[in-house]
Amino acid sequence: MARKQFTADEIRKSVEEENVRFLRLMFTDINGVIKNVEVPVSQLEKVLNNKVTMDGSSIDGFVRIEESDMLLYPDLSTYLIFPWGNDHGKVARLICSVHTVNGDPFAGDPRNNLIRILKEMQEDGFTSFNIGPEPEFFLFKMDENGQPTIKLNDKGSYFDLAPLDMGENCRRDIVLELEKMGFEVEASHHEVAPGQHEIDFKYANALEAADNIQTFKLVVKTVARKHGLYATFMPKPLHGINGSGMHINMSLFHKNGNAFFDPEGEEQLSADAMHFLAGLLDHARALTAINNPIVNSYKRLVPGFEAPVYIAWSGHNRSPLIRVPSARGLSTRLELRSVDPAANPYLAIAAILEAGLDGLEQKLEPEEAVDRNIYRMAPTERKANHIQDLPSTLHNALKALDGDEVIQAALGDHLFHSFMDSKSMEWAAYRQQVSEWEREQYLELY
Repeated sequence: MARKQFTADEIRKSVEEENVRFLRLMFTDINGVIKNVEVPVSQLEKVLNNKVTMDGSSIDGFVRIEESDMLLYPDLSTYLIFPWGNDHGKVARLICSVHTVNGDPFAGDPRNNLIRILKEMQEDGFTSFNIGPEPEFFLFKMDENGQPTIKLNDKGSYFDLAPLDMGENCRRDIVLELEKMGFEVEASHHEVAPGQHEIDFKYANALEAADNIQTFKLVVKTVARKHGLYATFMPKPLHGINGSGMHINMSLFHKNGNAFFDPEGEEQLSADAMHFLAGLLDHARALTAINNPIVNSYKRLVPGFEAPVYIAWSGHNRSPLIRVPSARGLSTRLELRSVDPAANPYLAIAAILEAGLDGLEQKLEPEEAVDRNIYRMAPTERKANHIQDLPSTLHNALKALDGDEVIQAALGDHLFHSFMDSKSMEWAAYRQQVSEWEREQYLELY
């Protein structure tokens, strides 16, 4: 999705010619939830001059009520007219960064934070961090009141066709809407679990990729509703089947091309690729708190359902945390397989990049690749191969994050403390719940 660099005059002209009546100013809170302020087109000049205000105290992880006023600074390159409209005219969107009333980038805005980390990367001599996400989602039927149920709309599995894949038409419409919006969709297919789907779109630089993930989620949910379906990016909505991941493919570039590729290196991987890989492995436990940020994330990260559980890497099998796909040259990349679609993409990409840059700075070396199925290894064998487990709960992941200064720095002081406070409260609330499983297991036994 090559993003056009719009000027203010081009936006003014487009708004008039395309009968745009409303402007949706989008931003993302600490939990990765899309927020927006919608204004009529009569406020266009105010938008273009960064004069639209919002109440930051109402947004999770932002500011206290006495510091509430914030300004929305639109990124003009994100101007986009939604392909769906109504009798009131078209709606266009602009993705915004949040600034203080003094005009300074707000440290609690996840998008600003990613921009900060990308500047650090550039100071280290790199030009671009490219991200190719693979987000998965489920489609559920809705009831007569338009509320989501847990009834799946098909019984399909990996790469199935209709009639087993009853979500095929919905998925095609999602692809068509994405293409109208400038996405280059590379593939779409049914995933392993019933009702589960994946649509892959072309990689982009880190900031654009994070914006694309948020736009993708919005499109998927909007189109699904038109089909009477509810799309969810919840990592593990149902027991006993695969959960939804969002594998992150990444490559680092400098002025001479892909920094991960070396035609003379072992497996044609550069020293930079190995240092970056080692940084990801070294900080994997703390990264898990960011990449798998909700209680439900850890119902996916269990053996038996293809999601990674162990901290290891390989170029030949899919059981470790990190895989090195076979493509080389400009396509040389690392694939981090633990990330799920509940992750805030701005925070996740920033933390991943910071972990890799730390590996480069310290010239870390990874353990040997593990080219066997780790799930079938005995615990003693995993220990002998220095293979650690990923955190098994949000609580354990937060403890790892609390002890990792590098990943804390990737968030910055404001976001780190806000994230820890928010997620600690989430874990505390979860701990107090008594589940149906517990009643079935223990009520009559004790």
